[in-house]
Amino acid sequence: MMEFIKNKVTIFFALSILSILIGIFISIVLYTGVSAADKLAVMYIIFGGIPVFLVMVIDRIFVWKFGAKKVNRVELYIIIVFFVVFVLNWIRLRSQV
Repeated sequence: MMEFIKNKVTIFFALSILSILIGIFISIVLYTGVSAADKLAVMYIIFGGIPVFLVMVIDRIFVWKFGAKKVNRVELYIIIVFFVVFVLNWIRLRSQV
């Protein structure tokens, strides 16, 4: 099992699976509600799952082509860049006030 996790599971794949499972659970809970806003939120969650599914498919193609270790390294760089941009934007917004 650990060998499968080392060789096949990547950061984006794990986050995609987690996001889809949480989205399904929240959609089921909201869909059983009585208000129209709950049903609308379910539609947004379901349509928001389409890009997540596309990221998961692209991730699997890259793992098949390049291997999980190289893909994880690139995904880690992407996450670090997003985090740095988030922090810089937060600092910029704080300095405006």
